[in-house]
Amino acid sequence: MITIDYDTFDVQPGMSFLDVGAGQGRHSYAALRRGANVTAFDMNEADLADVKSMFGAMELEGEVPAGATATVQHGDARAMPFADGSFDRVLASEILEHIHEDEAAIAEIARVTKPGGRVAVTVPRNWPEQVCWKLSDEYHEVEGGHIRIYQASDLVAKLTAAGLTPYKTEHAHALHAPYWWLKCAVGPDNENFATRGYHKLLVWDMMKAPAITRVGERVLNPVLGKSFVVYLTKP
Repeated sequence: MITIDYDTFDVQPGMSFLDVGAGQGRHSYAALRRGANVTAFDMNEADLADVKSMFGAMELEGEVPAGATATVQHGDARAMPFADGSFDRVLASEILEHIHEDEAAIAEIARVTKPGGRVAVTVPRNWPEQVCWKLSDEYHEVEGGHIRIYQASDLVAKLTAAGLTPYKTEHAHALHAPYWWLKCAVGPDNENFATRGYHKLLVWDMMKAPAITRVGERVLNPVLGKSFVVYLTKP
């Protein structure tokens, strides 16, 4: 499930690409397929081991363009082990809502971006996230869970204060918002016929990408999109 638009982010072959909080690596894989030199960065070493294995599998399957590279790096987003201005593109997707010292992480994201480089940040959108919190405490009151809900303007202000300049905002994953409301209503760790059925729909959509759901989601994203996305440049 890809949250950003790689054309809007202008990811080109040979660019250095840092995926902060890479998790299971979905955005790292997409950047690697575009020919970028990818670093997947995360605190979870088990996730990074899986990502490293997938990088190897992609190369064996011929999915990695000539000249593209991929590596993993363990560490803390609040104190990243990279020199100033190391990366052409820096992505932080759905991680800042987990970090207490989010301004420290934002400062690090800005620091490691090259002058003239670009940053993309995504977080859960305010009002769909508010619904989730109201439906279920378990949804966010877990170790490593969401600790805040961002107003879009507040997030953009923090990124701007770190020296970044926004050039586009958008919303994504409209089809996923109702699924998470259903999950929160029955309990995040529980299932019923509705959550199972909706999950099958989402998997079908991701695997087949039929025109009806792709067009439908684009139409619904401005109203229902679960994620807020902001693209920025570093002067």
